[in-house]
Amino acid sequence: MSVTIEVRDFIATVTLNRPQAMNAIDPETAMELHQAWNDISVRRDVRVGILTGAGERAFCTGADLKKTMPPQESFAELHFGPRADIPPVSMLATQKPMIAAINGFALGGGLELAMLCDIRIASDTAVFGLPEVCIGSIPAGGGTQRIVRAVGQSDAMRMLLTGERLPASEALRIGLVSQVVAPADLMPTAHSIASRIAANAPLAVVAVKQLARLGMEQPLAVALEMEQQSFGLLRNSQDRIEGRLAFAEKRAPVFQGR
Repeated sequence: MSVTIEVRDFIATVTLNRPQAMNAIDPETAMELHQAWNDISVRRDVRVGILTGAGERAFCTGADLKKTMPPQESFAELHFGPRADIPPVSMLATQKPMIAAINGFALGGGLELAMLCDIRIASDTAVFGLPEVCIGSIPAGGGTQRIVRAVGQSDAMRMLLTGERLPASEALRIGLVSQVVAPADLMPTAHSIASRIAANAPLAVVAVKQLARLGMEQPLAVALEMEQQSFGLLRNSQDRIEGRLAFAEKRAPVFQGR
């Protein structure tokens, strides 16, 4: 398996398992990533996911260039015709929170994959870059759009136009990651964050992610109205009532996702 998934305590740990290829994404890996995201979305025993790479060298170095040569079909045929191919990794989506635990090189599509996640933490040995222009291409897995939203225009344009690689300390400075830790502390830190998320009310967590993601694309007035509607949907949920009862009774709440 190019991608493994392990579920424990409401946390799904997804591991890119091609360390011999720096965890690069070939067609089989892309298909398995879509399956992993689908599993996370539909399983009631999963409330949060962690994505990482096997080995110590790489989180993911993007597309496996040896197995992703241009197809024979025209772009129009592939784009508008019947879709028999694997959807691009850039279309991965789940309503549940995802944490990227970046343990090494996160280059090209690997960084794009990390930017699909809601929270990014990195080991101090991690390296980041979007080097596509250096090989005559562009970051077409969402990179040109997500990097600007992640770090701001000037730093984003520097990465996009130069293709230069950034160390973890610089990624932290520009806000590409929220925390940098020693390699041995990476997965414990990711699991600590995931555990805190998993302990919260699942419906509220999903609502917060949806509002934060969609709200960025809306005028403030529209986003605030969306927020009020979500609040109304959750107002009488069993979990919201349980949260208030637990507070009054000075105990930890037991949320059921209802």
